[in-house]
Amino acid sequence: MTEPVSPFKGRTGLQRVLNAAGYSWAGLTAAFRHEDAFRQEVFLALLLTPLALYLGDSGIERALMIGAVLGVLIVELLNSALEAAVDRISLEHHHLIKRAKDMGSAAVMIALVNVVVVWALVLLG
Repeated sequence: MTEPVSPFKGRTGLQRVLNAAGYSWAGLTAAFRHEDAFRQEVFLALLLTPLALYLGDSGIERALMIGAVLGVLIVELLNSALEAAVDRISLEHHHLIKRAKDMGSAAVMIALVNVVVVWALVLLG
């Protein structure tokens, strides 16, 4: 018996890359439009990225500082996606839903702590 195939699969080559870029842009736009935390973190990234380019003494230092900032955006996007999926499934208060959302929030917090640690080690080290 064959596995069911998603109707969204099947594009190959350049068309697949273009489709993926479009979906990614739609995801970034949706996050920016609907997620306050993502907007705040984007503005923080827009402030910290040029600062990292200025303050970093080497390419590695700049990459570490910018990578830590981009890591926050990545984790926030995943957290927002998790929350949207969970909310689509159910809006009821359930301990497993709360646990999932709290874990996503904790992941964002750890990513933010990572920014502070990386920047402190680079700038003070």
